[in-house]
Amino acid sequence: MIYRRTFLSILLASCFALISWLHLPSVAYALGGKLPPLNQPAPDFTLPTNTGDGKISLSEFRGKWVVLYFYPKDFTPGCTIEARRFQQDLPQYLQKNSQIIGVSADDVDSHAEFCDSEGLKFPLLADTTGAVSKAYGSWMSFISMRHTFIIDPQGTLREIFLNVNPAIHSKEVLARLNELQKTAS
Repeated sequence: MIYRRTFLSILLASCFALISWLHLPSVAYALGGKLPPLNQPAPDFTLPTNTGDGKISLSEFRGKWVVLYFYPKDFTPGCTIEARRFQQDLPQYLQKNSQIIGVSADDVDSHAEFCDSEGLKFPLLADTTGAVSKAYGSWMSFISMRHTFIIDPQGTLREIFLNVNPAIHSKEVLARLNELQKTAS
């Protein structure tokens, strides 16, 4: 058995070396799948939400920066901390002409309870089939991975965050948003 593992490890490493040697176009992957490419149009979507008229499309936010964050589950410790931090920093995001949007596989009713419980004033979208999470490389079997994307006012994907620490993530996103806005001016 140990020989089979060693052989497979060497074979896999050889394949990666060959691919890099051939300079094939690289595609970025995260634990949740293929990521959309930076500096290209962000995948558009329409999903149900607990706010407004019941559905939100990414295209509705043209003219604003969008912080699109995917998270595993309402009411879990990390997700609650992350949502609270985004809510705490919401005035700063609004000053930067940006909209925060959260996405998970939870349904609209769960999102409504979560927003009420935590005092969240930004929309949470119900991606119950995982279709949007898959489009953003953020789907893992039955939950969304903790990934965040910054989308510019023209709908172009400008930043991807994969290794998210919920306690400090909002500050990281604000700092990067500030940098992106300075270079876009």
